[in-house]
This record gives sequence, structure tokens and C-alpha cells, in this order.
Amino acid sequence: MINWFNELGSTHQYLVDGLKSGTLRAPLGIGTYKQTNGIGSRGNIWIEGEGNLFFSFCVEEKHLPDDLPLASISIYFAFLMKHILEKEGSAVWLKWPNDFYLDDKKIGGMMTTKIGTNIIGSVGLNLCTSPVGFGVLDIKIMPKVVANLFSESVEKKISWKNVFSKYKIEFQNNRSFSFHLDGKSVSLSDAILCDDGSIELENKKVYSLR
Repeated sequence: MINWFNELGSTHQYLVDGLKSGTLRAPLGIGTYKQTNGIGSRGNIWIEGEGNLFFSFCVEEKHLPDDLPLASISIYFAFLMKHILEKEGSAVWLKWPNDFYLDDKKIGGMMTTKIGTNIIGSVGLNLCTSPVGFGVLDIKIMPKVVANLFSESVEKKISWKNVFSKYKIEFQNNRSFSFHLDGKSVSLSDAILCDDGSIELENKKVYSLR
């Protein structure tokens, strides 16, 4: 079930608060047409534009594939979303670990949080507008349609093996990009992708849970 609101501060925070207080329980999706205080990864603020996708969902661990490494769950959910958009005609690709890109422009991202046995996933996606320096999805699709297709995909419990076999093929797209590690920007040019979704870089194994 997905509940839609005309306006929320943050779909992610709404779910977090509801799960902690016991007023909400998984499985559940929360969407809003306007978000005023969105949360991005690493504590950043995701700048919102009305008409874009602001969607959060929660599921229990037991409803996820048995072979899914929880530390790479952001990759799993992000790839499900990417695959949906791709089937609708988009050229979107997934930058490790959780960002949606068109060419060299970020158009959105996925973040995950674990509360007890619940996993909360939140996605922001520029469907129609974007801040300066960011991109917009290259197909026309309504927020409710994206959220419904994504929820259906999660319910199928597609295996990590299936998702990862496709994801690793396009990982080469990351080579000219960087990501933030311990407060600094680190190049992905020499990163080695591991079977659990982590990467080996500068003699460190880095996971994507965030």
C-alpha cells in the first residue's frame, strides 16, 4: 500500500518517526507531491522541485531475497528502480553506490536506513525539474506510476544474484567518476567490484549502506 500526501517535510523522516513510535508498520510506501525538507545521503539536503518523485518505503528483512547482502541494499533497490525506468525507455544508469545518472548529470538517488528488522528506502528523482548542475529524467512518467511499478518489483523478491549479474556489466560507467569516502572525494577509476556489492579501493573494502 502507498499513501500519498499533497505535502510533507520528508517522506523518509515520516516513515522513520512512524516506525519508531509504532504508528506505522511495514510493508508501506509514502509518497508526496511536494517535499519541503528532503534528506539525502551523508546527511545532505536533497533540493526538491514540485512534480518530481519523492517516495519512501519500508519492508521487513524477511520479505527480501535470502541472498541479498544487507550492506548493499542501496544498490539492490536502486537497480530495481533503474531497471524500471530503462524498460520505460530511459538511458539512466546507476553510479556506485546509489545515484541515478544520465550521461554525467545526477538526476536522483536512493538511500536506505535500518530500524530493527525494518529496512527503509527513500528515493528522490528529478522527473520534470532540477537544480542547476543536475539533470532531468529523459522520459515522461508520473510519480505514482514509478512508485507503483517499483513496489511491484520489490514484491517479486528478485534475487541479488540476478540483479548483480546485470549491475556488474555496467559498472565500467563509474571509471571516470568519484564518490565520497571519509569526507574526501575518491576516484572510482581503479575500484574493484566485489560479489557482495562492495568495492576494494586504496586497500579498503567499502560498502554502500547509507
